[in-house]
Amino acid sequence: MLGRNYEMEVCSAARTLELVGERWSLLILRDALYRGTTRFADFQRDLGLASNILAKRLDGFVTAGLMELRRYSERPEHHEYLLTEKGRELQPVIIALTAWGDHWAAPDGPPILYEHARCGGGMYAQLRCSTCGDVPASAEVVVRRGPGFPD
Repeated sequence: MLGRNYEMEVCSAARTLELVGERWSLLILRDALYRGTTRFADFQRDLGLASNILAKRLDGFVTAGLMELRRYSERPEHHEYLLTEKGRELQPVIIALTAWGDHWAAPDGPPILYEHARCGGGMYAQLRCSTCGDVPASAEVVVRRGPGFPD
């Protein structure tokens, strides 16, 4: 059984879950990515999230380098949370998770659609081989130890 963290797991997916695996985390990031939400009060209003939980998640994102804090008012002092490049690179994760949910957890069809603003095409994440460009079936994907695997 998993404990409160994944420190014993030798896996980048587990390390990522340490940063964004809490139930509200990806929704906060989704709103920052696609709604342009940056202010604490807006996250709280839109998500209906308790302020102590939201503060903990946002502080964690800043500590992890997914967001940066920028003051936008001195009196009263207010800050906004801006995605960093590291945070913006979670975009395909949100798209892939949404696509899975649209297929398996949305009986009436997708509640929202992600589209390319310029042409209107739907957005999707797809696994491709970096060498040949093929889209392999899951049975064709193998796992091997990488350079970061401890000896």
